[in-house]
Amino acid sequence: MKSKIKEEFSTLASIVKSLNKKTVIILLSVAVIQTFSWYVTSRTFFRNNFYYSFAPDNPNTELYEFIYWLAGDFFSFFVLASLIIKFIFKENLTDYGINIKNSGLGFTAVILSLIIMVPVIWFISAYPSFTEQYPIFQGARNNWQYFIIFQIFLLLFLFAWEFFWRGYMIFGLKGEFGYYAVLIQMIPFVILHNGKPFAETSGAIFGALALGILAYRTGSFIYGFLIHYGVMFSIEFISVLRFRAGSSGTGLDSLFQIVSKMF
Repeated sequence: MKSKIKEEFSTLASIVKSLNKKTVIILLSVAVIQTFSWYVTSRTFFRNNFYYSFAPDNPNTELYEFIYWLAGDFFSFFVLASLIIKFIFKENLTDYGINIKNSGLGFTAVILSLIIMVPVIWFISAYPSFTEQYPIFQGARNNWQYFIIFQIFLLLFLFAWEFFWRGYMIFGLKGEFGYYAVLIQMIPFVILHNGKPFAETSGAIFGALALGILAYRTGSFIYGFLIHYGVMFSIEFISVLRFRAGSSGTGLDSLFQIVSKMF
């Protein structure tokens, strides 16, 4: 029995030694960093540990909560992953998608995506389920300064988010798995959308694949980041315009009504 256990451990050790160390580090670090993000750099963590350090009735406290989350995840997804690339792999961040290679294809994809998505967002934004969900920080509905501050941190967050899934994972796993890396990064990305509206979670499957293929094809996640932030900014901005104008129509007449009320 003892010899059998020893043999099993010996076999396991030889298997572990045969694994690609870079691939193992990336897969393990994704699990660790995502866990750190979920439990430490989250809004829930802020509420449980820091919320009452501020005056709960302070109108800025909720904004601080969002800033903690967005800045914290920038640290989790970008800074920690970058440190692994620089000091463990001893590689350049440009090899993980921080570049503008194949800019013709990349910027064409960005422009076409936004041309398609912005009108779709405009029409969808008329539904109550949309206005209840957005803007993410609802304190920005009546305060353009809050809106701008939130957008700055949202931009940092989405940069780190795209870097982590479409940069760190895809280009880190590309050598071992090739195009399968696109499918691998899609799985945790979609799981993290669980709990959101069904349409958004379902769309995350196709979004992760499309942005992953774009990153793989161009050698850069920057174009996916521009698409992702462009879509999110459109959602946030249009939802605020609709709220402030008090309009729920979907057509051009609604657009003219909103613009006229704004100015």
